[in-house]
Amino acid sequence: MRVVLDTNVLVSALLSPEGTPARIYSAWIEGRFTLLTSSEQLAELKATLAKPKLRRYVRRAQTGKLINELGSFAEIVSELPIVRRSPDPDDDFLLELAEGGQADYLVTGDQGDLLLLGRHGRTRIVKATFFCESVLRRQSGK
Repeated sequence: MRVVLDTNVLVSALLSPEGTPARIYSAWIEGRFTLLTSSEQLAELKATLAKPKLRRYVRRAQTGKLINELGSFAEIVSELPIVRRSPDPDDDFLLELAEGGQADYLVTGDQGDLLLLGRHGRTRIVKATFFCESVLRRQSGK
């Protein structure tokens, strides 16, 4: 299974180590799916985590570990199509990543924008809770 995690899901995994995004991230570390990322997403993640309001809650070491794990173990998709479809143009790169990486799922915590689309090509766009409780649970047979 090939999956794109929205940047907000990755940030939430750091902010709430017991939450749903952290469980999804742990499932990736355990090898339960292939995580797709891109240089654009890594740059957005670094910029987001450098914001003063987040730096109060996330230690620099946590940020570095996350960036290093993504850069080393996620599949970096470098050939991306041009997509102009999201209600929020800043999210189009996630659709490009999903399409270019042939993702099965794009998982987001965003309540609007991407979720309103529902699908992009072969990729289902779902909430983090749905992915964790339905997809990962079904995959593990529980």
